[in-house]
Amino acid sequence: MAGAFYPRDASELDDTVRGLLAAATAVAGPAPKAIIAPHAGYIYSGAVAAEAYAWLAEARDRIKRVVLLGPAHRMPFRGIAASGAAAFSTPLGDIPLDGEATRRLMNLSHVMVLNEAHRLEHSLEVHLPFLQRTLGEFRLVPLVVGDATAAQVAEALELLWGGPETLIVVSSDLSHQLGYDAARVSDAAISKAIEDYRPDRIDAPQACGRIPIMGLLEIARARQMDVATLDLRNSGDTAGSRDRVVGYGAWIFRETRKPEAAEDAEDAAAGIIARHGPALLRIAMTSMAYGMAGSKPLKCDPGNYPPALGETVASFVTLHLSGKLRGCIGSPLAIKPLAVDVSDNAFAAAFKDPRFKPLTSSELARIEFDVSVLGPPEPISFQSEAELIAGLRRGSDGLIISQGDRRALFLPAVWESIPDPAQFLAQLKNKAGIPAARTTPGLTAERFSAASLAYSELGED
Repeated sequence: MAGAFYPRDASELDDTVRGLLAAATAVAGPAPKAIIAPHAGYIYSGAVAAEAYAWLAEARDRIKRVVLLGPAHRMPFRGIAASGAAAFSTPLGDIPLDGEATRRLMNLSHVMVLNEAHRLEHSLEVHLPFLQRTLGEFRLVPLVVGDATAAQVAEALELLWGGPETLIVVSSDLSHQLGYDAARVSDAAISKAIEDYRPDRIDAPQACGRIPIMGLLEIARARQMDVATLDLRNSGDTAGSRDRVVGYGAWIFRETRKPEAAEDAEDAAAGIIARHGPALLRIAMTSMAYGMAGSKPLKCDPGNYPPALGETVASFVTLHLSGKLRGCIGSPLAIKPLAVDVSDNAFAAAFKDPRFKPLTSSELARIEFDVSVLGPPEPISFQSEAELIAGLRRGSDGLIISQGDRRALFLPAVWESIPDPAQFLAQLKNKAGIPAARTTPGLTAERFSAASLAYSELGED
């Protein structure tokens, strides 16, 4: 797209990008974890995109990986297309791709390497010069989103979420070919949907990148991130006529949950278990029995259950047999209706946990299990691992740790077998494949609450 969407000459391109960034609104504050920015020609949307990219200055030397998602314009296909290239090139130089991250994504059935989807796709390419000028050295994970669902996008994002070293960029324009006034109304509605974390209010005719946006909103809502609208304009405001315009917007997302939000999440998880725990246990048992007969999880219709079970909430299902672990699978983040999540996790714990052979019918008759409902994760700020250990709330904190692509989770129930906080962290690092040294560069941590109910507590009914 060099010479079309942005200048082909390296010096001219460099001057253009630097000028757009210099003209952006002055910012101060922590860099975002994710941004949404447009992908039209720079003369039309470059100033709007620059409003988001200007926020990255504070993290220039910290961000080492960028996960970039945009919609497919040129080639129809199902799922999400990664690239098998070693690098992407612009007039400003080459950007190495993160091959290890791509290999991890291949574990998802809806992600594939499809180079043709990238070859002429401008929705990703126009962001590269901005990234090259705002960041230092980094690796790129480019993903073109075809006929996919928001949940599939959220699953891919969650796999690569990482810590402060990873930036998420979602590429999307807004309304297309409306009159100026109609476009302003349409774009304001989609901006409100983003600010309210309401992916269900992003209609098909509006944003071409609506599926990547919706996937990001699923995670942002689960993590209770802060979102801010930076700019909302259209081509009639920048470089075109007002008869038929294209809309552009810029948003940033930051992980800055408030303490009271964590308390509310803990209460909410406990409330769901108190009111609907028996129903969740029965869904789990039915899904395991159904899987024994049909090799797939029970297909849950959330409309057949109380409204709370149709809310997007994360869960874990843990199996025990004769007092020993027999399977444990769950969702660190909420990306599905709770009833569906419990059904899928129960089936996976019984038949897909790679540490165990599939459950047999004789074992199913004797299995003990519990369902845990999780609150959203809350980032933990710490200067040393000693400070992290001292701040852990024994018995109540679930913990997620990350270092680059390595990640692991312990539910709060693990405190029963590992009551010492130092050992709790050490064992979790071992689970993640992170070296046991007390000083681990790049280590990040998140705590979460959970409420559980065991099948044995159901009673005789």
